Amino acid sequence: MYGDPALPPDFVALPYVNADAPTGGTLVDGNTGGFDSLNPFIVRGTPPWQLRFLTHESLMYRSQDEPFTVYGLLAESVETGPNRDWVEFTLRPEARFSDGAPVTAEDVIWSYETLGTEGNARYLGLWSSIDRIEKTGPRKVRLTFKTENRELALVAGLLPILKKAQWDDKDFTKSGLTDIPVGSAPYVVDSFVAGRNVVLKRDPNYWGKDLPVRRGTNNIDTIRIEFYGDQNVLFEAFKAGNISFIREFNAEKWARDYDFPAVQRGDVIQTEIPSQRPSGITGFVMNTRRAPFDDIRVRDALIHAFNFEYINETITGGRQPRITSYFSHSNLSMQPGPATGRVKELLEPFASELPEGALEGYALPEGDGSARNRKNLALAAAELEAAGWGVENGKRVNAAGQPLTFNILLRQGDQQNQSIIDIYLKALERLGIEARVTTVDDAQYTMRIQDFDFDMTDIRRQFSLSPGNEQRLYWGTETADEPGSRNLMGLKSAAADAMIDAMLQSRSAEDFTSAVRALDRVLTSGRYVIPIFLFDTGRIAHVKDLTWSGKIPIYGDGVNFMPETWYFAGK
Repeated sequence: MYGDPALPPDFVALPYVNADAPTGGTLVDGNTGGFDSLNPFIVRGTPPWQLRFLTHESLMYRSQDEPFTVYGLLAESVETGPNRDWVEFTLRPEARFSDGAPVTAEDVIWSYETLGTEGNARYLGLWSSIDRIEKTGPRKVRLTFKTENRELALVAGLLPILKKAQWDDKDFTKSGLTDIPVGSAPYVVDSFVAGRNVVLKRDPNYWGKDLPVRRGTNNIDTIRIEFYGDQNVLFEAFKAGNISFIREFNAEKWARDYDFPAVQRGDVIQTEIPSQRPSGITGFVMNTRRAPFDDIRVRDALIHAFNFEYINETITGGRQPRITSYFSHSNLSMQPGPATGRVKELLEPFASELPEGALEGYALPEGDGSARNRKNLALAAAELEAAGWGVENGKRVNAAGQPLTFNILLRQGDQQNQSIIDIYLKALERLGIEARVTTVDDAQYTMRIQDFDFDMTDIRRQFSLSPGNEQRLYWGTETADEPGSRNLMGLKSAAADAMIDAMLQSRSAEDFTSAVRALDRVLTSGRYVIPIFLFDTGRIAHVKDLTWSGKIPIYGDGVNFMPETWYFAGK
């Protein structure tokens, strides 16, 4: 995106892999809930989330050690126009699907068109930005874009490529377990037991095993994904030796609960991998499509009522800091105090519609660490009064006498969020607010999220150091009411849209950083999410034979690092 790739044209392997890693072994992964589909690219159904990373690949490969660089995968070369208003990919002649059929320009064009019009909402943004897609040679595909968006030339190469012929006379959008999409990646679905497990095998004839971006990766022969009723059952299965690894997101549990016999014997290792990625946003999102969350004063009151300092001490022993903005823990985060320089220039045209604090400066309220949190509850009560929510007989009501009530949607077995909400409910009760919790299984949760059928629910959005077009999916006006959209809060903000545009049109790293910092101000000061813990360290407990190179890329905590670059020692 800016400057040259870090690796030379003749690089032989990615710098963070063991290029000579042994292959073999079986890795058992654990999911909660179940699955009723093996197509991870459509809106319907609940597939194992790992499939789209393991069974399909794209024209280009994103390095885990560079924020703005992609290297050739299915594509052997890439060319862009001087203004990056078009990009042309040339396919490798040796590229093959798992059934041996060559990957063709027709497959690429069909994949872009089909995913863009019939696939998951995550693909809508790219497709809506493409003016035309055409075959320009036997192995060449050119995409011409509608608008100035310099990142499109990179992200256009990251769409999964599917086999067109597989779907002749079939409904691509139909969910189920009958049609397993054919991909070109190192793994193929070998078998499954509906709702219980999926087994993937490493393709011995995988076409790309000798590519520089693939050397030392995808070393494990078999990956079995087992499904459990909830996170507690999954953890017990790991302790019993039925799962090869587990990611732990609670620092207190990491310190407290990993003293079981397998750890004491040295059969299970606890590995901590520091992350250099931005914090992203993790917490509880409010659905502004519904009252009373369409009123920023109510949202601000609910944020003040959330006693993070006390919750953090109770849940994690105070071991995890709080997310302070959407891009905190990085140089992309909004800076303290009033907006200045280029950030101010970007925001000022929208001054009349910006939330309070976007220009002036905003910081999350801090509690005193006590259980009562009196000061912040008093501020919350004042905000609610200003929004027209008074108190009658101990209940918070509006002028019409209607009580302030809402529902919090959680997944079954989500013990940590349930524990957090249990504490939060007590604070809401003191404000006269009646909040209820509904827990549903994974399938129901997915359906309700896709239909925006919630008042408040949990949210987690991870970002890279090169945020781009995916920001439209998360916060863009265009997708706010699109079923399956990832814009959970229903944000419709001309300012946010403009900051994303400025970010995508940036021609220097400095302009890019200013645009992201401006977007961060709009999102954070909009009070859409109650942020919780910052996951600044990846915590992976794993069987002792499962290991890695020890070289940490900037995204070393991500799923494209583990298990992709890990391996079984001695196998």
